[in-house]
Amino acid sequence: MNRRRIEGHPIIEIPKKKNVSFMWNGEMLAGYEGEMLASALIANDIHIFGHHSKDGSPQGMFCANGQCSQCLVIADGLPVKACMTPLRHNMAVRSLEGLPELPEDDRVPALKEPPLREVEVLVLGGGPAGLCAAIELGKLGVDTLIVDDKSKLGGKLLLQTHKFFGSVEDSHAGTRGFEIARILEEEVRRLDSVEVWLSTTAVGVFSDRVVGVVKGNIYRKVKPQRLLIATGAREKMLSFPGNTLPGVYGAGAFQTLVNRDLVRSSDRILIVGGGNVGLIAGYHAIQAGIHVVALVEALPCVGGYKVHADKLRRLGVPIYTSHTVVSAAGKERVEKVTIAAVDRNGRVVTGTHKTFDVDTLLIAVGLAEVNEFYTKGEDCGMEVYSAGDANEIAEASAAMLTGRIRGLKIAASLGLYQGDIPETWEEKERILKSKAGAILEKEKPNEEKGVMPIFHCLQEIPCNPCTSVCPEKAIRTEGGKITGLPYITDVSLCKGCMNCVFVCPGLAATLVDYRKDEERPTVTLPYEVWREKVEVGRKVRVTDVDGAILGLYPVENVLTNQKKYPGTLLVQVKLEKDTAKRAAGIRVQEPQIEPSLVYEKEVPPDEAIICRCERVTAGEIRTAVRQGVRDINQLKALTRAGMGACGAKTCRPMIWRIFEEEGVDQDQVTDRTDRALFVEVRLGILAGMRREK
Repeated sequence: MNRRRIEGHPIIEIPKKKNVSFMWNGEMLAGYEGEMLASALIANDIHIFGHHSKDGSPQGMFCANGQCSQCLVIADGLPVKACMTPLRHNMAVRSLEGLPELPEDDRVPALKEPPLREVEVLVLGGGPAGLCAAIELGKLGVDTLIVDDKSKLGGKLLLQTHKFFGSVEDSHAGTRGFEIARILEEEVRRLDSVEVWLSTTAVGVFSDRVVGVVKGNIYRKVKPQRLLIATGAREKMLSFPGNTLPGVYGAGAFQTLVNRDLVRSSDRILIVGGGNVGLIAGYHAIQAGIHVVALVEALPCVGGYKVHADKLRRLGVPIYTSHTVVSAAGKERVEKVTIAAVDRNGRVVTGTHKTFDVDTLLIAVGLAEVNEFYTKGEDCGMEVYSAGDANEIAEASAAMLTGRIRGLKIAASLGLYQGDIPETWEEKERILKSKAGAILEKEKPNEEKGVMPIFHCLQEIPCNPCTSVCPEKAIRTEGGKITGLPYITDVSLCKGCMNCVFVCPGLAATLVDYRKDEERPTVTLPYEVWREKVEVGRKVRVTDVDGAILGLYPVENVLTNQKKYPGTLLVQVKLEKDTAKRAAGIRVQEPQIEPSLVYEKEVPPDEAIICRCERVTAGEIRTAVRQGVRDINQLKALTRAGMGACGAKTCRPMIWRIFEEEGVDQDQVTDRTDRALFVEVRLGILAGMRREK
């Protein structure tokens, strides 16, 4: 229907949706009913949603999560966030050029008391932590209400096409994120005492211990006895010239487009950030048919799991450590991105600039807790708890266990659970939250006969599904720990069932089979991307664990197990005996053309935008700090930084960073006073007005 629709995906089944028509600046376009306006526009190759009133700068999507207000458009006469507004048939949408005009409406509404819902437990957020907490509460018959601003439960699980780490028992290890979302939702829906309000936005917490929410354009009040905040995290931003150009996305926004809405937003991307979020986003991009030209990490090594980085290297993505982004450039959207090496103090090294031709820059430099509801709840004297990323940034596998623990603790506080928290839960939670361990040396089995798995994971991370799926119980982890490296206890026990190769979340297990030919054994490699690249008879470039090409070999066979391990292909090739145990993956991207080493003009970093809403630069804020400003409220009054629609959700961390860069102790700085409402709400909704279609 649109050239940017993903019509085939190696993991995700393409659903059937209802086609609708809508107007964009007077032109009739096609979209899907109920999809977000931003996705419908980008599917039509429209990336610029308007121009800012202050400087005419182009505006597009950044967060896709309702946090930044960068994607404002006018829909049916009202300013709305394109990333949070579902498309309807015949909707009239236009770009926001300058300031929006208020609709003419002389009605004086009769103010109505909002409906009140009293509940034992209110859970804000229907992601992994909120769902798992609600499951524990629901099992105990606790009256529980889940509020989530999306149209489906699952949170960020819905964006994850990769298989999860952890254990099978505690976090559905070996199962893909979007499938885990479905499993958890089905469990919640079976619980009579749990109610779910979707497409419902929590907007504030108040001194009378009431939480204000907007559901179906009606403002409602919820008064819980206990409040659980499971609102997840928002993405951090970087300060560099060109950082607000359309095409600069948060990694989560990109995953929303390609994995939830199946829109191929880009052709060529560059990723900044080598944590798990950035590494996984790169893998998702390749699955969506997008070329990843490079991943950049400022630290000397990637911070995410080595198996995630190895997957990218094997597929053909260069990873530049000790590098950062210097600038993004383009007339109306991203056209080029320049990176450079940094020294151990984070300073750019002269003469190391490289410029890439890309249309998208993904920012994956960390997450910040969405914890304002928790802080306000505490200030109002509520019994409030937090779980998942709203409590501490960690993997979704940890969030599930944290949610279960909080669910039981809340039930106990209500006198509805008399037992103790299972002793193993909190220890498992600690392990799942732990950082990846050191990269270790590991010897491969000496045997060169029979059949055996080869494990290419060399870093201690919480993951052991291979031990659960082996029918011979022959696979264990060192020390019996979930973080121990896997090994086979006795090679003679292996029957070649390939379960461990199918299930491995890091695609770090292969199988070497000498039974038919000891000189040219058959090697089975896991594979999850472009299927047409591995047709039987086609020659593929086989790589080692670090992405070095071992040779070009024809595909002998391709195996699947769609019922038990959907989406994973096992590609079999015959290799030389001295190469077989080193083989780990298949290169799919063509070799990257070397970027230009010429950097024509270094844009002053002070030109970087810090406050997107009000277009306040780093230079303006730095000048105020150097003049002695130590109160962010005063800074807002002087520069308007933080005064915009998003309520400083994006700029606040960067403002704090400038104080730090200028050598100002954080104890000397007064933080800003937050608004009573954390999310924008139309006055008509607060007044109880109903708007006719």
